[in-house]
Parts: sequence; C-alpha cells; structure tokens
Amino acid sequence: MITDPFFYAIAIPAVFLLGLSKSGFGAGFGSLTVPLMALAVPVPQAAAILVPVLFVLDLLGLHAWRRHFDWPLIRFLLPFGLLGTAIGTALFTLLDSRLVAGIVGVFTLLFLAQRVMFPSRPDSAPPPRWLGGVLTTVAGFTSFIAHAGGPPLNAYALKLRLAPAVYTASMAMFFFTVNVAKWGPYAWLGLLDARNLATSAALLPLSPIGVWVGVRIAHRLDPVLFYRLIDAGMLLTGCKLVWDGFLSGRI
Repeated sequence: MITDPFFYAIAIPAVFLLGLSKSGFGAGFGSLTVPLMALAVPVPQAAAILVPVLFVLDLLGLHAWRRHFDWPLIRFLLPFGLLGTAIGTALFTLLDSRLVAGIVGVFTLLFLAQRVMFPSRPDSAPPPRWLGGVLTTVAGFTSFIAHAGGPPLNAYALKLRLAPAVYTASMAMFFFTVNVAKWGPYAWLGLLDARNLATSAALLPLSPIGVWVGVRIAHRLDPVLFYRLIDAGMLLTGCKLVWDGFLSGRI
C-alpha cells in the first residue's frame, strides 16, 4: 500500500469530490480527481487506484437515483461508450495520458464558452444523434484514459435538457457500466496490482461521504442552480486538464 502522507493529503479530498460528482451535486468535479492525484502518483496508477473506488461510488449513485433512469437514452449511449473503452484499451500504451487530458480540457472549455455565449432556447431542437454517438465514444475513450468522460458526454447530454434527477440517474448508469468494463483491460495492462488495490481498499471507507453529502444537497437544488454548478465544475475541470496537458511541464 502507498504510505506517502502527501498522497493521502491529495487523494482524500479527490475521492470526496468524486463522491460529490456521483451524487449529482457538483457533477463535472469528478474529472478533477485523476489530475489531482497525479500530483502524487503517475496518471495510470491514479486511474487504476480509483477503479474499485468508482465501483462503490457508482453503486451508491445507482441506489440513490434508481427511480429516475431514462432507459431509451441509456441504451443509445452505452454501445458508443463501450466502443470508446475498446479504443482506449488499444491506444493506452501509445498515448501520453497528459496530452489526452489537455485535449479534453480544451474541448471542455470550448463547449462551456458556447453554452454561455449561445445558450439554447427551451424550444430548440435536441442535438443530432450522430453527434451524441461521436461525443459518447470520445467520453468512453477519455474515461478509460483518465476517468475524464464527463465533459465530452455533457456536451451532448446537457443539450437534451433533462430533469436534474433524470440526468443524474442516466449518467450514473452509463458510467457504472463503462467503469465495470474497465476492470478487464486494466488488469490485462498490469495496473491492478497488489499495491494499487491495497491503496484502493484504504480509500474505500471514505468514498460514501461525498455521495451522502451531495445527495442531500442535490435533492434541494433548483434546476437552474443545478446546471450552473455543472458549468462551474466544467470550468474548473477544463482549466485543470489544460494546465496538466499543456502547461505544467513548461513553467
């Protein structure tokens, strides 16, 4: 097990943020988790440590939002998400995860700027399904590389103007399935070794705290405020990913 105190000083608040994102409150903040933990360990190791934690958090999120799934949307998204996972598996050893994180950050900030400068009207048509398929494939890929699948998927899902509970529940089911699909490839790549799994076990008791706090806040949020918090999370995520991908090694 990792024993470095600095690692836990970073990992404990990162896991809390991840729990908040899984609860529906602060959705988008979860993409900050791997970049934060990468301050203490390499990105692939951070991603591997979080796999068991994500499993527990996903189960808690599914239970909390079990009455609100949009099953037609989930059935549409999942094949593309799993395709992105397969692409991530094939390219994992060839791509620099920091570069991938930087690219995700750029597109996150561009999408957020588009949302702020050109907000969609209530009567506007939903985005085309082909675009949803492309963005969801990208989400599966970036989720596999750096657990950063939220921003690409939000670029499609937020345009659907779902009720907050339906949005949160459907994203929870999507990422639960995608995260379970990572176990086999991560093991095949040698990332689920004894040290990483033992470190995951040490962090697991902390994982429900963020979900517990977030669910109680999310149920009381006005939908407008809910989506503003998502935008705030996307802004922080985009800036952090761009920093990690393109700037951190040059300053």
